[in-house]
Amino acid sequence: MKVIGITGGVGAGKSEVLTFLSKHYNCRVIMADRAAHQLEKPGGRCYEPLLALLGSDVLTLDGRIDRQKMAAMIFGDSLMLQQVNAIVHPAVKEYLLEQIAQERAAKKFAYLFIEAALLLEEGYAEIVDDLWYIHTEAAIRRQRLKAARGYTDEKIDSILSKQLPEEAFYEQCRVVIENNGTLAGVYQQIEKELGEYQCQKQ
Repeated sequence: MKVIGITGGVGAGKSEVLTFLSKHYNCRVIMADRAAHQLEKPGGRCYEPLLALLGSDVLTLDGRIDRQKMAAMIFGDSLMLQQVNAIVHPAVKEYLLEQIAQERAAKKFAYLFIEAALLLEEGYAEIVDDLWYIHTEAAIRRQRLKAARGYTDEKIDSILSKQLPEEAFYEQCRVVIENNGTLAGVYQQIEKELGEYQCQKQ
């Protein structure tokens, strides 16, 4: 089983790539952000540490961590953000390592794809066999974020300013999937890289 990390800026179209892979290839897809959600639930390995850090005000009425409240608490507080990240990011990586080990032992899938926005920043290159970068021009990403999420230019500017420069992705990722045109073109690039339906689900 080959473990492939997939990254790209917000609005790059990673979800479409992952959907195509999950439909046409014998693979499992893990999204780091969704893994974090699970780990932050009551009983998850991040729940108690986050509660100790943020206090009970971060909880919903049913005792779950409210991610919007948490985001509001750490907004503009760089120290608090670092402390939250120091809890969540190592836990997510530990979880991913466990899943990789389990899937390698099970020998069920040909590929395990891990999607993470901070793939490079958090050192995920250490735990994957290959790195893919989904590249989309900033102007197109901006249009998508406005249309799909209703983001303002100010919010988009803030997000883009915090992301690594494109050169960093080109330097560290072996495969670059260009997503500036049609989805059909994206799928052709994937098929060229993996082999057309060579591991298609039955």
